[in-house]
Amino acid sequence: MTAAPMGLSGARLVTPGGTVDNGRLLIEGARIAGLGGAPEPGDVDLAGHTVVPGFVDLHVHGGGGATYATTDAEQAMAAVRFHRLHGTTTTVASTVTCEVDDLCRQAAVLAELAQDGVLAGLHFEGPFIARARCGAHAPELLRDPDPALLRRLLDAAKGHARMVTLAPELPGGLDAVRALVDAGVIAAVGHTAADHRTVGAAVDAGATVATHLFNGMPGLGHRDPGPVGALLEDDRVTVELVNDGVHLHPAIVGLVYRAVGAGRVALVTDAMSAAGMGDGAYRLGPLDIRVRGGVAELADGSSIAGSTLTLDRAFKRAVTVDGLTPAQASQSLSAVPARLLGLADSVGTLEAGKQADLVVLDAAYDVVAVMCKGVWVAGAGHLPTLRATA
Repeated sequence: MTAAPMGLSGARLVTPGGTVDNGRLLIEGARIAGLGGAPEPGDVDLAGHTVVPGFVDLHVHGGGGATYATTDAEQAMAAVRFHRLHGTTTTVASTVTCEVDDLCRQAAVLAELAQDGVLAGLHFEGPFIARARCGAHAPELLRDPDPALLRRLLDAAKGHARMVTLAPELPGGLDAVRALVDAGVIAAVGHTAADHRTVGAAVDAGATVATHLFNGMPGLGHRDPGPVGALLEDDRVTVELVNDGVHLHPAIVGLVYRAVGAGRVALVTDAMSAAGMGDGAYRLGPLDIRVRGGVAELADGSSIAGSTLTLDRAFKRAVTVDGLTPAQASQSLSAVPARLLGLADSVGTLEAGKQADLVVLDAAYDVVAVMCKGVWVAGAGHLPTLRATA
């Protein structure tokens, strides 16, 4: 039985055409049927709220105590459900470097969830990364990007691999970029010690994403611009930023936005299982992690180990700390990653015909409710409805 159409009235809507005050959305089934029109009795009353499209996370390892580096489909589903509560309605699940056989088994499980529409695909972060910049990846498990091994991982993902992060300076690195492009998979540059010229060659070969820019790579130097310089200067590259106040200083976030604009930035979480949980001991793949004050690090304190971020917090920080407009923040949290994934026809913006994925925010930009595919997954019980007037 098809659900009755649902009207959402009175909110500030962040749309591709601009911000609409006192706007109305009509939801029919899993889709946005239209924008505009007068409020009607029975509409959900969203006066005083802002509605933005559901967030799209390109890079996330887990959350709510659960990880995507697993062969347990229910654990992966628990991570999906946790991040949905925080507004992420489209997820690309990220793995972490481990034994190749384990990676393949994890990919097979995640691919089934992608086939079912729960995930938007898989992101392999490692094992083709630089030992000198491996961060929270086990150095003894790193591998050069051998064509047969790369093919094995892609085959394990059953057509659902969406992105692979690699260091292009490794033997076979540039060939791996070309192979990924030929396979329809995003090649991302990250965890790299490459120089400016080599990263430029990787972009020329087809790399289009900078994995958590500035982190896992040399910094920007005025005589040696390195990977950061090469990735920022090329309009073909979308740069990931982890906007949690730990990975990047606010001045750097502002610098990147002024340099490239919101249309080239994808805000991601890089979250691990500790997101939404308390301080304590955790695991990230084969590594021991310690979380203190909400900051995840390797147990020996030698590196940040992902984050405990959620995308609702990234949105709020972008607007309240970094000075972005809600439209700019929404672009980087939804439209840009959707476009990168080839999903812009269905998600990423509030437009008629698109999937009814949306996040309702209060005046302080905190999440009030979340809708995914036309179904409220959080907060609906707190939303009033409009009553008929005499």
